[in-house]
Amino acid sequence: MASTMMDVDAPTEDTVNNVVDNFIGSISVSLHPLVIMNISEHWTRVKAQSSGEAKQVIGALIGKQKGRDLEIMNSFELVFTSVDDLLVIDKEYYNTKEEQFKQVFSDLEFLGWYTTGGQPNESDLHVHKQICEINESPIFLKLNPTHASDLPITIFESVLEIIQGQSKMLFVKVPYTLATEDAERIGVDHVARMAGTDLSGKSVVSEHLSPQYNAIQMLHGQVKQVLKYIVAVEAGEIEKDHQILREAYSLIHRLPLMNTKQFDDEFLTQCNDVNLIVYLGVITKCSDTFNKFLLKYNPISEKKSAGRCRRGLVF
Repeated sequence: MASTMMDVDAPTEDTVNNVVDNFIGSISVSLHPLVIMNISEHWTRVKAQSSGEAKQVIGALIGKQKGRDLEIMNSFELVFTSVDDLLVIDKEYYNTKEEQFKQVFSDLEFLGWYTTGGQPNESDLHVHKQICEINESPIFLKLNPTHASDLPITIFESVLEIIQGQSKMLFVKVPYTLATEDAERIGVDHVARMAGTDLSGKSVVSEHLSPQYNAIQMLHGQVKQVLKYIVAVEAGEIEKDHQILREAYSLIHRLPLMNTKQFDDEFLTQCNDVNLIVYLGVITKCSDTFNKFLLKYNPISEKKSAGRCRRGLVF
């Protein structure tokens, strides 16, 4: 796993005095590029849906934790509302998303949350206190989409400080490293190349696969020519050439047979897995629809039962 230490931006003095402490956190954080792409896509999509108006987005960070070492591997969006200019997280939505992620990524756990904007402020601190009800020591990642630096990301952890005899929660900046896997490096490389002004740019992966694709196309064309020749010989349109037929026979026996028991077993297993995923999706959707129906039906049924009981007492 390759990793690179990234420098984070220093907060302003006014912000430090309000919600950010000058100390450096004691935890070690590894950040995967997939999380950065998820946050960027989330912010860009919300901006596009708002007719180009930039809006703050909030999401959850999930990954693995071993002692004081945290590895942020994925993320998902969170729903929130604004009450008196303060953001309130929808806990029911979070519980639903967490349950869904646990079914797919059972080894990942909730580590903290992310948002977009400038330096941390009191609003971020208010949201962080809500997140503390889910995880007693969450981390906080903030991305500034309008900053001109290469990677405008800052990660914080929270600490309690005694200020003028009262305890106050403050953010402490945490150093982090970028940890990438092979699949992520391929995706990041492709996005980086295709996101440039030159629309004809290709990633290293595309350049590597293009010759293989052309070779397969060429092989397919040559095999079709051999098949066309054999069909013409069987039809009596072309005189037999035993040398060519022997070479065709040798070529056929070099190709792997696809009607073996091993292939059938693997093919059926893959088909069953795909069908199972489709069925699970259908069952989940039906269960959700049925649950919503019950939530609407039960109050009505209870009111009718109460009405019948009251009429029975009168008579």
